[in-house]
Amino acid sequence: MQINEFKLNILSLSKKLLRFAGHILKNDEEAQDAVQDTFLKLWQKKDQLCKIKNLDAFAMRMVRNRCLDMIRGKRISINGEEDKIWLNNSLVIDHDQVELADTAKKIKLLIGGLPEQQQTVIHLRDIENYEYDEIAEITGLNTNSIRVNLSRARRKVRDELLNEWQNETERNRNIAGKIF
Repeated sequence: MQINEFKLNILSLSKKLLRFAGHILKNDEEAQDAVQDTFLKLWQKKDQLCKIKNLDAFAMRMVRNRCLDMIRGKRISINGEEDKIWLNNSLVIDHDQVELADTAKKIKLLIGGLPEQQQTVIHLRDIENYEYDEIAEITGLNTNSIRVNLSRARRKVRDELLNEWQNETERNRNIAGKIF
């Protein structure tokens, strides 16, 4: 593989790989390190890359493995700091934007509470929009396992979110009843 091919086929994946590494590590600097390490390894194996059918899935798998190595090696907490959610730079914030940002934050936290395998599958399918066969290549799971894990993850997130909303509604009624 020549430099131009490497830039086109591998380096063009950097944003996707950074999002994936950031999802796993919960730290932007460490995610950048993981992706950089992966690029270095891929460059060192550039002559063998032409034999690989799906470079995208191969690179994602390498990033995943590098992130897991970093977690094991440094004892990084997967449930670290919450990511900041930025709204428009406008001074007036629309109520719907606040609700959406709050819901997105809750969903992100609920996904973070799932088992690692379910977190990975839901991230790859629903955030990165990978197909089942690509997820199978990245994770090493068969497509039935991926479908089951995805279904369970979605159901758990949905049920937890609905339960939380129901509890909020009951609290709001109780508060309104005390005021009026």
